[in-house]
Amino acid sequence: MQWPCSTLYRFTALLFGFAPMFCLADDAQSKPPATTYSAEVGIGGEYDTNVTVDELDTSVRQGDYALTLDGKVGLRKHFTPDTDLRLSYDFSQDMFQEFSQLNRQSHILGANLGMKMQPVDTGLSLFYVNSLLDDAGFLELYRVSPSLSGFVNRKVFSRVAYVFADKRIEDRSERDAQTHTGELDLYYFARGLRSYFNFGYRFKTEDANLERLNYKAHAAKLRYIRRIDLGSKVLKVELAYRYEERDYSGITPGIGSGEGDERADERHRWLADLEYPLTENSALQVYAGYSDYKSNFAVSDYEQGIVGTRFLYRW
Repeated sequence: MQWPCSTLYRFTALLFGFAPMFCLADDAQSKPPATTYSAEVGIGGEYDTNVTVDELDTSVRQGDYALTLDGKVGLRKHFTPDTDLRLSYDFSQDMFQEFSQLNRQSHILGANLGMKMQPVDTGLSLFYVNSLLDDAGFLELYRVSPSLSGFVNRKVFSRVAYVFADKRIEDRSERDAQTHTGELDLYYFARGLRSYFNFGYRFKTEDANLERLNYKAHAAKLRYIRRIDLGSKVLKVELAYRYEERDYSGITPGIGSGEGDERADERHRWLADLEYPLTENSALQVYAGYSDYKSNFAVSDYEQGIVGTRFLYRW
C-alpha cells in the first residue's frame, strides 16, 4: 500500500524527530537542494539632523555625524524540496561624533521555517533582538510570527501574518510591553523583479506596564523598487512612504490643561535608496530619509532627516 507523504506530514515528522519509512522512496526521487550560506558586511557614514531614541520618546533636537557598521550571515537548509529553514545573525553599530551616549549596537538572531503547501506557502519566523545603548544593556525583544503567502495571479503576490512581540527596556520597566500585530502585504510585479510595487497595511496594539503608553496603531506603506540598466551594471532604486497613526489610551501629563489628556501621534516617513554595483560582490549605497512626527505630546513632535552612504560586500 502506498501512503501519501504530504507536506503537512513531513512537517509533523520534523517537529517530533522521526522520518516515516514510506516517505523515503519519495524523498529519494526528489532530493532537496544543497545547504547554502551567505554573508554581508557594510561600512558607511551618515548625517542625522535630529538624533533620537524612539523607544524612549527622546530627541536631542540637534544633528550629528555617525559612522555605521553592519554585518550579517545566513544559512538556508532544505529538509525536503518543499521545506526549508533559514537561520540568520545581523549586527549593526552606530557611532556618533558628538552624542556618543546615544551610540547604539544591535544583535539580531533569526530563524524562519518555510513550507510550500498548495495553494499557499506557510512560514513561521522567530527573532531575538538585543540592543545596547552607550555600551550598556538597553532593549531586549522576542518576536514570533506565523504567516501565509501565495500568488493571487501571475503579477500579484500576497502575504498575511500575525506578529507577537515581547519587549523589555533596561531600567525603564514602565515601558516593557507586549504587542499584537496583524499584517497584510501585496506585491504587484509590473516587470518581475525589475520593477514592482509593495503595498502594506498593519494594525498593532501595544500593552505596556504604564497605562498611558498603551496604544492602538494603523499603519500603511507604499514602496516602489526599480532596477535600471546602466551599461553593464544594474542600478537598484527604492522609493518608499510610510504612514502611522497612534491613539494612546491613558492620560499623559503635559498635554492640554489640568491633569493632561490622551496622546495622539501621526507619523510620515519618506525614503529614497540607490544601490550601484561596483563589482560582482560589492556595491555602493546612497540613501536619504525624512520623517515628520506630529504629536500633541511636545517631546514626540519633531522632524528628522538622514542622509548617508555605505559600502557593501556580499558573499
